Amino acid sequence: MNRFGLGATPGDRPGADPKKWLIAQFDRFEPRPAAIAALPGSAQLCDELGQHSARDSQIRRQVNATKRAQRRAAARAAAAPSPAPDMAMGEAMTAPQTAPQTNVNPISEELRRAREEARAHYTEQTTARAQAAVTTSAPFVERLVHFWSNHFAVSADKLETIGLTGTLEFEAVRPHVLGRFGDMLNAVERHPSMLFFLDQAQSVGPNSPVVRASGRSGRKRGLNENLAREILELHTLGVRTGYSQADVTEFARAMTGWTIAGVDRRPPFLALGLTGEPGSFAFAAKMHEPGTRMILGKTWPQQGEAQAAAVLDMLAVHPATARHIATKLARHFAGDDPPPALVARLEAAFLKSDGDLPTVYRALVASPECWVPQPVKFKTPWEWTISVERALGAQQQRKGTVGLISQLGQPVWRPGSPAGWDDVAGSWAGPDAIMRRVEAAERIAQRTRDTLDPRARAAELFPGSLSDATAQAISRAESPSQGLALLLVAPEMMRR
Repeated sequence: MNRFGLGATPGDRPGADPKKWLIAQFDRFEPRPAAIAALPGSAQLCDELGQHSARDSQIRRQVNATKRAQRRAAARAAAAPSPAPDMAMGEAMTAPQTAPQTNVNPISEELRRAREEARAHYTEQTTARAQAAVTTSAPFVERLVHFWSNHFAVSADKLETIGLTGTLEFEAVRPHVLGRFGDMLNAVERHPSMLFFLDQAQSVGPNSPVVRASGRSGRKRGLNENLAREILELHTLGVRTGYSQADVTEFARAMTGWTIAGVDRRPPFLALGLTGEPGSFAFAAKMHEPGTRMILGKTWPQQGEAQAAAVLDMLAVHPATARHIATKLARHFAGDDPPPALVARLEAAFLKSDGDLPTVYRALVASPECWVPQPVKFKTPWEWTISVERALGAQQQRKGTVGLISQLGQPVWRPGSPAGWDDVAGSWAGPDAIMRRVEAAERIAQRTRDTLDPRARAAELFPGSLSDATAQAISRAESPSQGLALLLVAPEMMRR
């Protein structure tokens, strides 16, 4: 319930065969639970971004037209002969009064409105994610969703991604968490959140038709390597696995033209003639770098979208990808220093099944390295907060869960880096971080108003694994709320 799941809820019992209980969750997992299904998808959110883009473009045209008119008027005034002093005074007294100038910048005002709209969506998404995690009957699979979402990390730091970060998890990760890694990889790299976050949407080949038409052929204008680099370094092969900077550049050229329909509504982008609903993946042939590519020692003669797609399919089943994924899964479930035997077992399962993820998960559950009795991981702020909410039960769930996670140092979908949040204790177990959890536990416990018996709840949550020291500390507490606070920061709750 803790090693593989998100913490126990009152009444949870895995039964006589915990491994079978975990695998059975594959059939109970809901890719679109009600809290998530009720939210607008990336199509609606990208349409809102497109409307902002159109308004922004119109405002800028109007501002520029006003500035040009003002410059022409100033030039005419400078060229005209100066009127006599008495005449100038009379004209000034009889001239119509203009409206008072305001300090509102229309471009900034439009940006502010767009950000507020996006933040509202972000808040809804983070709340729905927490609700799904707290109430799920398949916490093992839900944990795997969080693992993959962090593996394919995006960050809500740009206007375009603030409201879309959650949709990457909801639309590209959740539907494929029990499928093939290659399918998840392709869905993620084509999702608007990833294309925006890593600046792929406007990456242009230096010899593409759109550049040649502009008369700037041969210049490295507009090529962006961010997505290509992170696919190789973070999403598939891993660092120091034999690829070179030349491979990154060539892969970036292969990916030129991978973009998003219906969002950028400025005239140059509209001229590309892309079709499809807002937010859908689109291939802009005019932005694509023509020619054969050489990537990882192999020639890729495919043309258009198929070129980068073929490279992605190869990366999805590459031996280095298998080792990278196996290492991260082993670290997540069996300790900060992944056991080599477990890594090798997961790697073999990945390669033998061509990246079938349930096959890899079954190998994980069957591995003895995951079943050692002592805790192997220190919970991140997200994990601890969700486990606390699950421990208190639905009747005690509080508003502000997502805000608490941010206060503890791990705001949802905002790692600030494509590498995602660290998955080792050193990043989360510092004295200040622990003190924040203690203070949060005290506030949470006080809100229960002594309605929970911490001794009984501890026995429910940790059947057979509650230490004598924790049980004794809870029993000696001065009040039920103090005992509950002690339970929430006990080693059993802080580690898994």
